[in-house]
Amino acid sequence: MLSIIEARRDGREHSAGELSFLAEAAAKGTVPDYQLAAWLMAAYLKPPSEQDTALLTTAMAETGDRIDLSGLPKPWVDKHSTGGVGDKTSLVVLPILAACGLTVVKMSGRGLGITGGTVDKLESIPGFRMDLTPQEMKAQAARIGIAITGQSPNLAPADKALYALRDATATTESIPLITSSILSKKIAGGAEFLSLDVKSGSGAFMKSFDQARELAVWLKAIGEQCGLKVHAAITDMDQPLGSAVGNVYEVLEAWSVLNCDELSPPVERFRTLCVNLCSQTLHFVGLADSEVRAAILVADCLASDAAKDKFREWFEAQGADCSFMERGEGAFASPRAVQDVLAEKDGYIGRLRADVVGETVVDLGGGRKRKEDPIDPLVAAFVHKMVGDEVQEGEKVMTVYAASDASANDATTRLAEAVEISRSVIQPNRLILEVI
Repeated sequence: MLSIIEARRDGREHSAGELSFLAEAAAKGTVPDYQLAAWLMAAYLKPPSEQDTALLTTAMAETGDRIDLSGLPKPWVDKHSTGGVGDKTSLVVLPILAACGLTVVKMSGRGLGITGGTVDKLESIPGFRMDLTPQEMKAQAARIGIAITGQSPNLAPADKALYALRDATATTESIPLITSSILSKKIAGGAEFLSLDVKSGSGAFMKSFDQARELAVWLKAIGEQCGLKVHAAITDMDQPLGSAVGNVYEVLEAWSVLNCDELSPPVERFRTLCVNLCSQTLHFVGLADSEVRAAILVADCLASDAAKDKFREWFEAQGADCSFMERGEGAFASPRAVQDVLAEKDGYIGRLRADVVGETVVDLGGGRKRKEDPIDPLVAAFVHKMVGDEVQEGEKVMTVYAASDASANDATTRLAEAVEISRSVIQPNRLILEVI
């Protein structure tokens, strides 16, 4: 291990054997954490090459089980988002893709910080299992075309160990380490196609477009070196996505899109992103000869209720209490304190800082500052306006659901600071910034 640390410290290439040893050591705990941490810091300061990153990615995937999707209908697809405030796209995209005939098997993570995790959203629904074994995932995907689980100790265990150490050693921002972390799980999951949604903006992990683009390029290049076919879209996360930011309510919002309910403008923006991502994926995997034709397939899937039915089938298969699909918010306890954030003057929404909205929901109890923190699934912020919208003084911009009047007061004060109102018309960012 010492020679491997020295090689990384000096910026030299690793051998496949060295990186295999490193991954196995992380997975099995056969070297001290401080040596793994030393290698991670060296990798942060002297980034591995693309070749080394591809070797590390493969080595990490091979430290545990790999789901064999042989015999299931093709194409086999995984969808991944780098995370953002109000990002619940997987909850809409996965059932649409499955209803269109794709086999979608996905391993998801919990939230840490302002980017909420898909695991937490789904576990906010009573009964929903996020601990499927590889065998259960394959069997479920064979029946209904879709299966999702949390990170299993048997799938890419090296990533679980290295991810925890990256979080503790201030090395989370390393592009090669992010790339190997994401892709090792995708390889272990058995997919042949990977559709990526790389977020860019204040509410994302990558704050600038250039950072997000660099990550997207690395993910595509390394994924293809590891045998995956990769499509990447860079999408806007400078304002929250949709209206709901909070676990239960994000699931309800996803259901409202699939149920073809009448949608508010922020939720319609979220729907538009989901439709575009699905259309791009269907074209990418070859189920449509153009994105226009793919968009027609998605529209038909929604209009025919096929996607809605697939969502229900998926939730029932994983043990969820599906009463919320008929009862909406009434299926859950009422919010304990509700307060509105009002526009302070006439004008146009010039900025709606997603990072502040995300931090506020975390402080309400809807997210984690530490991995062991509990989640309150019933706290949330709801966004009623978008960047560029005209507002009148006293008009409702956001609403807070909180556990107490005191926490609601604190939240509305902070959220008011997240809203900037301009006297002049503002042009919002494009929803999809670039496709790689």
